[in-house]
Amino acid sequence: MTLLVRHNGGWVILLSFIIALLLTTMPLSGALTDWRPAWVAMMVIYWCLVLPERVGVTIAWLLGLVLDVHTGALLGQNALGLSAIAYLTLQSRNQIRVFRPLQQSFVICVYLSLFQFINLWVRGITGIPPQHWLFWAPVASSMLLWPAFFYVMHATRRKFNVF
Repeated sequence: MTLLVRHNGGWVILLSFIIALLLTTMPLSGALTDWRPAWVAMMVIYWCLVLPERVGVTIAWLLGLVLDVHTGALLGQNALGLSAIAYLTLQSRNQIRVFRPLQQSFVICVYLSLFQFINLWVRGITGIPPQHWLFWAPVASSMLLWPAFFYVMHATRRKFNVF
């Protein structure tokens, strides 16, 4: 016997990923470019935390391919990183969800460090090492923004009744 579950708000999830992709490529001035948060990775982590039955490793991998094409990265680079953090988020979501968003930001820091390390590894294999230590700056900015990001996304999910 199969239970039919009707999901609501799929367009909100899709729109949030589109906005994250746009924020990722939005032009910023000077040094702010180095500190750009990892919007797409944060969005993947958020949706994997709150709706694991709708957003998982496959969605993260496909979104990573779109991000690779969108940013001109090596095809599969971001897909590998996003699918890895989606997997980790899904495996530890019950532990992460009991934390307050401020506490969650430290877990986000670890996951985004892994994401950046995978990007660093792929770039190193292809002979494109980072220019300086600011390669790790998106991890810090994402960690600092996570509590506000979480509250905005939570309010959006409640407003549009996404489940």
